[in-house]
Amino acid sequence: MWIELAQRLFDVVEPARPASPDDVDAIGTELGHEVPPDLRALLLETDGLHGSHGAALVHPARRIVDDNLALRRDPGLAELYRPFDQLIFFADNGGGDLFGFLALPNRPEVVVWDHETDSRHRVAGSLRDYLIRRAGGDGDDWYRH
Repeated sequence: MWIELAQRLFDVVEPARPASPDDVDAIGTELGHEVPPDLRALLLETDGLHGSHGAALVHPARRIVDDNLALRRDPGLAELYRPFDQLIFFADNGGGDLFGFLALPNRPEVVVWDHETDSRHRVAGSLRDYLIRRAGGDGDDWYRH
């Protein structure tokens, strides 16, 4: 379902092998939050999605864990930004802004974190909506319009 949707939306899509259930479960275990159901389903179908020029539409499961832990544990970032503990980031725009889910409460909406302002706001109602909006957007800053 997710690969088919991405192939309909994007000119170039590079799906990966499915993530193992253990890899997906590690997101919840290591980050301390339930993995959003749509993200779980996508990763079990393809361990991340890449578009044209290697742009990561959705990161692989291991990168989701590693990137989120790095953000949460970096003391320099802790001095500059509000805590990231209630977010599960799964993608970026290529320029520093990150897309993720609010883990507390576990919600289907996708938010963007702006690394320049530390603002966090809703950009899509679901993972599916995020892919649709990203495909229909104008460039890497599609969510700013």
